[in-house]
Amino acid sequence: MSFSGTVKEELSRQISTARHCRIAETAALLSLCGRFTADGALRMQTENSAVIRKYFTLVQKTFNIETEIAVRENRQMKKGHIYYVEIKDDALIRTVLLATKLSREQNSGGTLVLNNSLLIQQTCCKRAFIRGAFLASGSISDPEKGYHFEIVCPDERKAGQLQELIRSFGIDAKVVVRKKSHVVYVKEGAQIVDILAVMEANVALMNLENIRILKEMRNTVNRKVNCEMANINKTVSAAVKQIEDIKLIEEKKGFQSLNDGLAEIAELRLQYPEATLKELGMMLNPQVGKSGVNHRLRKLSAIADELRVNKEELL
Repeated sequence: MSFSGTVKEELSRQISTARHCRIAETAALLSLCGRFTADGALRMQTENSAVIRKYFTLVQKTFNIETEIAVRENRQMKKGHIYYVEIKDDALIRTVLLATKLSREQNSGGTLVLNNSLLIQQTCCKRAFIRGAFLASGSISDPEKGYHFEIVCPDERKAGQLQELIRSFGIDAKVVVRKKSHVVYVKEGAQIVDILAVMEANVALMNLENIRILKEMRNTVNRKVNCEMANINKTVSAAVKQIEDIKLIEEKKGFQSLNDGLAEIAELRLQYPEATLKELGMMLNPQVGKSGVNHRLRKLSAIADELRVNKEELL
């Protein structure tokens, strides 16, 4: 099962003890996955069996409505199934719509819209509505590959309502138009952790946090290794250049032309090509610090550069 499916499975098992929260979650499910059929039934439809079970339980516990889950093949995708629950009794439909503050949208083919924000004034009801919206048409990427949370809305109005709700928890939700849909999304890993907390997906939250910590540790280790490799390469390149300079001096002038300090460091560098500046300094008598060794090697480099210039002039 995908990470998104795992989160939905966890959320589908959560049934709020507060009736007003169950109503808010039912409203979100119906506003994104509900519609009126041609014969006037109120249908909630989804491709996720866990989500339809959640809706079935919410309707049963909240409104004491006995109904059935129906299944048919997904003809469009040519794989999987479509699950739906229908309420056909007009009185029961009115009860559900009155409680959820939903109404039928004009010229929309039977879809529903939330027309009263009083339903989601309390913080717990906001959480429930966001949870229902995610169950209805949300997804979350595998955190091993990247961080992306989104809920697909059919129109700008619903996307705006949902964005405002999510932002009320301090989460920077944004909206993008994708084909004919408006997508409310969150990209940053820390904020996706926050929205999982808002929806009360605590198991998924801990799993995501563990993955984030491991990824950060791996990234930190990789950065340190890359930094150390860069330093090693830099040190090796410098040592190669120093040895070339010293060999040129030895060939053209000989070490007897150098003062004792320069001659001593030149011989040590040839003898210990892989030694660090600190190690070279400790081999000198008396010992010299890194800056002192570097100063002498730079003097040798300057002498070698002069010899190269003189050679070019002679040519």
